Amino acid sequence: MNVTRKVLVLGSSGAMGQYLLPRLSELGCQIDAVSLDAADPGLRGVTHIQANAKDRSVYRELLERNYDGIVDFLTYGTGELTWYLPQALNHTGHYMFLSSCRVFDDKEHPVRESSPRLIDSSDDVLLRNSDDYCIYKARGENILRASPRRNWTIVRPATTYSFLRYQLVTLEAADNVGRAFAGKRVVVPEQARRKQATLSWGGDVARMLAGLLFLDKALGEDFNVATGEHHSWEEIADYYHDICNLEAVWVDKEDYLRILSPDPYNMGPRWQLEYARLFTRETDNSKILSTLGMKQSELMPLYDGLKMEIGRCPKETVWPVNAAMDDYLAAMDRRSFRR
Repeated sequence: MNVTRKVLVLGSSGAMGQYLLPRLSELGCQIDAVSLDAADPGLRGVTHIQANAKDRSVYRELLERNYDGIVDFLTYGTGELTWYLPQALNHTGHYMFLSSCRVFDDKEHPVRESSPRLIDSSDDVLLRNSDDYCIYKARGENILRASPRRNWTIVRPATTYSFLRYQLVTLEAADNVGRAFAGKRVVVPEQARRKQATLSWGGDVARMLAGLLFLDKALGEDFNVATGEHHSWEEIADYYHDICNLEAVWVDKEDYLRILSPDPYNMGPRWQLEYARLFTRETDNSKILSTLGMKQSELMPLYDGLKMEIGRCPKETVWPVNAAMDDYLAAMDRRSFRR
């Protein structure tokens, strides 16, 4: 007799969650999908809960329902990990922790599950002792590995694009596709131009997560849940140009970083650029493909996926205005005119 499995998806409206819910619904799971955003009903077996799952009273109330599986897309800083993760492990049969390929250093190509992590191998003492994304995700991995329970799976997506989620180096949708739709140019760092990057479609990552959930051989294991396809950022910028007429302006990374954050002591933008997007990101996804019996040829090609997702983007979307980028480009034009 088939038993309906109860699944909790935390942060269900993101790039991967929006594709995971239909997958789990098709598998016959009973799903509680929690996010800050309101969601349209319609998927069989899915109950949408609009709430802040990191509110500790909300979190405890959810865990008391004793789900068979939890897929956790939330982010936990270092000070939060020791409170949330042990409880999750103790209240479910299978806990899936969303880490990131950003945890990896630039010391091995392609990047495998066993590749060196920044938290262990970086020469940057500030980074290793920070609460940067790449560091607290690695600390979460460490906590799971130290647990006496082996009911967890660590999944590491590469940069993942989806509906209203489009990336160009460290720029997100408002500063790439949003500007292209408005007929504005986009500033990108010259130093990234020829660096290889892996961008995965959210639908492919969701398929991998759904396949791993409740799989015995996934317990106590980690997986790079990503495509094996990679391109230089210049090639990716050319894709955007062809799809939505994005005009990239390549500038020195220091100018780029000043546009993103004028505060030189705000290290987040710099670390994301220098310890992720300026790394060679060629991902070895052979472990996940072998585990699930998938083939690379079944995954969405990057150009086709970007074209599909950008084509779904509502043209009337109101994007935040990046005044610093506008001002930089205007000053560049004035200097060129004087010459």
